[in-house]
Amino acid sequence: MYTQIRDLYPEYPGVSRAAPAVVSTDLETLRVGEGILAILLAGGIEPRTAGWARDALSLYVSACALEQSLVRQRRRHPDAEWVLGHEELLDRLSALPAERFPQTRRHAAELISGTGQDRFEFALGLLVNGKRPASG
Repeated sequence: MYTQIRDLYPEYPGVSRAAPAVVSTDLETLRVGEGILAILLAGGIEPRTAGWARDALSLYVSACALEQSLVRQRRRHPDAEWVLGHEELLDRLSALPAERFPQTRRHAAELISGTGQDRFEFALGLLVNGKRPASG
């Protein structure tokens, strides 16, 4: 359900900027929230925990959508040097001073591994049930 919500954000530019700051009382938004709450409660989650989880999940999805919106916006401009490709990011992390960033250098490839979808699903899993990343 949250993947579908995330995928709708690009159709409504600007919503991801406003969503974290507004508690919507729009009936359609409340209907979606009701469905999410029902799923969490059906899974045996206590009402308070379910409400807080729904808030955290919604904030996470909004933040992901906002990040993607900003990346798309900046990529349209020729001065978008801050949008790095995978290899360039790996090179930069691997070139950090070893004495100050030993862990980042050593694990640079793992730190930036996975697709955006992989990372999105992982974070939702953490928020919902403490899911651990698959090894491999």
